[in-house]
Amino acid sequence: MNTQASEKLYHRAGTVLPGGVNSPVRAFKAVGGTPLFIERAEGAYLIDVDGNRYVDYVGSWGPMLIGHAHPQIINAVRTALSKGTSYGAPTEVEVELAEMVIDAVPSVEMVRFVNSGTEATMSALRLARAYTKRDKIVKFEGCYHGHADMLLVQAGSGLMTLGLPDSPGVPDSAVADTLVAQFNNLDSVQNLFEQNPAEIAAIIVEPIAGNMGVVPPQAGFLEGLRKIAGGGGALLVFDEVMTGFRVAFGGAQSLFKVIPDLSCLGKIIGGGFPVGAYGGRKEIMELVAPSGPVYQAGTLSGNPIAMTAGLETLKILKKTGTYDKLEHLSEKLAHGIRQAAESVGLPLFQTRVGSMSGMFFTSKKVVDLATAKTSDTKKYARFFTEMLNRGIYFAPSQFEAAFVSLAHDQEQIDQTISAAKEIFEIISS
Repeated sequence: MNTQASEKLYHRAGTVLPGGVNSPVRAFKAVGGTPLFIERAEGAYLIDVDGNRYVDYVGSWGPMLIGHAHPQIINAVRTALSKGTSYGAPTEVEVELAEMVIDAVPSVEMVRFVNSGTEATMSALRLARAYTKRDKIVKFEGCYHGHADMLLVQAGSGLMTLGLPDSPGVPDSAVADTLVAQFNNLDSVQNLFEQNPAEIAAIIVEPIAGNMGVVPPQAGFLEGLRKIAGGGGALLVFDEVMTGFRVAFGGAQSLFKVIPDLSCLGKIIGGGFPVGAYGGRKEIMELVAPSGPVYQAGTLSGNPIAMTAGLETLKILKKTGTYDKLEHLSEKLAHGIRQAAESVGLPLFQTRVGSMSGMFFTSKKVVDLATAKTSDTKKYARFFTEMLNRGIYFAPSQFEAAFVSLAHDQEQIDQTISAAKEIFEIISS
């Protein structure tokens, strides 16, 4: 496969961008080789600057649930662009999108749009601290909630992929009130509450962890968090930046029937544009300025282009049968890959919730960060490279999710399974 144009661009990028990229995992450090520079995308395909086409299971790290360059999105955005790109003033479309989010997500009675998932989680936790008048927060090993200082503790995929410490530049004081528990381990959470009585403002969790690979909650885990938070006078915050509108129209909370106090959203609600949001009960959200004293602002928050793309995306997702199709395609892919591994005796632990899935080259059951780390990352790197050579693009990291979109079809799923079987035979030999 010819990737000379990508290689030249990567060398050029390295002189002007740190590491030649604008987000670390894109650099292929965990899998080797040169990152692909993408020229365009359409449906379920990425096309790089050398003209190579790839079936895409990264989907811009989750947002492209309906596929790339969907005509309905393109036409709506084109119309919005003709009216101007940003006003720094309220628009009707942000109200419409807010109403649709509130109607869909059980915990959200009011919502504030921001520009990234990092902004959403950072702002939600500031709000939780103000509401409870407490300072400490609980997060989980391997869960990533953006790069705000207080959250870069045992923070999941990007840091694990590059083998970095949590991050230089984060002072001890910034994380002094951040407590870390084990995912899927309620005792570890309860112990923190017992050790810090009346001090914990919030528990923040990915209801389905997607940043140590995909790790679903075990039975009773989310329900237990709900009970511990409520009993300890803390708020429960779901980071649904990845899972919101992906695993179900109302997110993981509607799927598992566990309602947090605050929810953080992003990715899909921007339809491919930068966006984030946090929302929850009205009594909590009314503390946000200008209704209340908790300050948070952003020049491009509620940008009309992102709001338009998000609104049209949710309209498409709301149609009958959408999630049935996603479930069918995702189950077919997962079943086929599992059978391919079993046929050659290759240890592979697979996880999936809806259209997000993970694979770990380990014989252990993966339930948390420690068990996720038992995966053979060298085998994953080989799998990634061989898949890429066959025109299939998975995440360049063991500790990221694979995403199926509405644009994928059975032919692409079959192509992927066939390629996986060939590669597993190579890896296992």
